[in-house]
Amino acid sequence: MALVTSAPGAATDTYLIDSMHSMPSFAYKHLDFSTFRGRFDKISGVITLDSVGHTGTADVTIEVRSVSTGVPMLDEFLRSPKFFDAAKFPSITFKSGTFMFNGDKLASVIGDLTVHGVTKSVALDVVFVACHQHQLLKVPACGADARTTIRRSDFGLAMFIPNDSDEVTLEIGVEALKKE
Repeated sequence: MALVTSAPGAATDTYLIDSMHSMPSFAYKHLDFSTFRGRFDKISGVITLDSVGHTGTADVTIEVRSVSTGVPMLDEFLRSPKFFDAAKFPSITFKSGTFMFNGDKLASVIGDLTVHGVTKSVALDVVFVACHQHQLLKVPACGADARTTIRRSDFGLAMFIPNDSDEVTLEIGVEALKKE
């Protein structure tokens, strides 16, 4: 596996995240009975990719107020100062300049994840990636599914541990359209 950091190149393409077709989500264990899931409905950002030179960058922003669990009372709690504190920390961000390839296939993206004002380095494992002409819009596009597991206590979000697990699986499904 090759570790590659971004470098400007003639083959680098810039993609804008399509917020209508991209969804960050999370999952954690509740009372050790079930896996509870939620998502964020607003995501934006820019991804650059040089598939020939095996480099790239990612600059992703997730709006905390867009958290959605299907339980309105829980959504309001998560936005409140008792948890995410969306008024003080309105965004979750991921910024990367390190893409790892296995041959020609993007395998992981290493970068800085900022949640609740705390920044930690994380590796997102890329479990799917595809780049080709968008069938409807007739423009180049890329999509990917990436995941990682974090400890929420590392980001100052320790409330309800151990009833709710400290480990949280983050998944980001992204579609992005080439910027002309």
